[in-house]
Amino acid sequence: MMDWLYLIFLFMLTCFIIALVMIVLGDCDLLLQIAEKFGKSPSSLKNKIVWITGSSSGIGECLAYELSKVGCKLILSARRKDELERVRGQCIEKWGVKADDILVVPLDMVEFDTHAAAVEKVINKFGQVDILVNNAGRSQRAEWIKTSLEVDQQVLNVNVLGVLSLTKLVLPYMIKRNEGHIVNMSSIAGKIGAPFSGSYTGAKHAIQGWFDALRIEVLENNIAVTNLCPGPVFSNLLDIAFVGEAGKVLKQKMEPTDKRMKTTRCAELSAIAIANKLDECWIALNPVLFLTYANQYSPVLGKFVGKKFGLKIMKRLREGR
Repeated sequence: MMDWLYLIFLFMLTCFIIALVMIVLGDCDLLLQIAEKFGKSPSSLKNKIVWITGSSSGIGECLAYELSKVGCKLILSARRKDELERVRGQCIEKWGVKADDILVVPLDMVEFDTHAAAVEKVINKFGQVDILVNNAGRSQRAEWIKTSLEVDQQVLNVNVLGVLSLTKLVLPYMIKRNEGHIVNMSSIAGKIGAPFSGSYTGAKHAIQGWFDALRIEVLENNIAVTNLCPGPVFSNLLDIAFVGEAGKVLKQKMEPTDKRMKTTRCAELSAIAIANKLDECWIALNPVLFLTYANQYSPVLGKFVGKKFGLKIMKRLREGR
């Protein structure tokens, strides 16, 4: 009996050590690491009709390229039509996508009244949406107490209500077909409170909660819901980030020396997560990834570590430094 208990203990200890090493050396959570090595390839998404919001730059742009490589049909949306056309051109030129398989639909997430017309345009073109990627959003940088309520509302409009508005219009078509996939670009800030980004943190926590609830409701409809949670990633996010005062933006550039994930790598991991229909994925470098694990599986430890790090260190981690 003792021999069996010893073997079980040894097996569990070995698994724990392997998992710990994978977390420390990895740039994403364990399930996503396993999916990358042994799961479905993004090539399994060939011919899927994918609508990506916020696809004129950053993660959305790179994800459009990743999905173009494997033969997806794309709908590209953002506010800047000229940038969308640029991305469309790259998909056609570099990856050989047929011009007729990429539709540009300019869209402002906070102009809710325009969303129905955008959905109608997409349905008229392709007849369906297999995967909706809610990637559009804006970050925020300001002290909690110095952030106006107007900015709080604007952050929620862009990052939450706009996402809900579009999803509520696309979802009925998925339910009718009894098939679909909703993908949300959340954030590690949706798992851990990020100092000097209170509004953004609240918005991403809202996305997590809203779509965790939806995931359960649409199980019988064969519809998957994936929440992607990136940590610091290279993009133009800080250039247009909200600040404490309405009408102003941060206009801050990221430094090449910042400890941030490359946008292309984030998009690559996102495509793998989508192909495998994972419920939730953490895409981040360490120590952010390790801190996320601590906060998830031992909240007391996670909060203790956060306090011990102190405000300055937590802010540096937030900014990828």
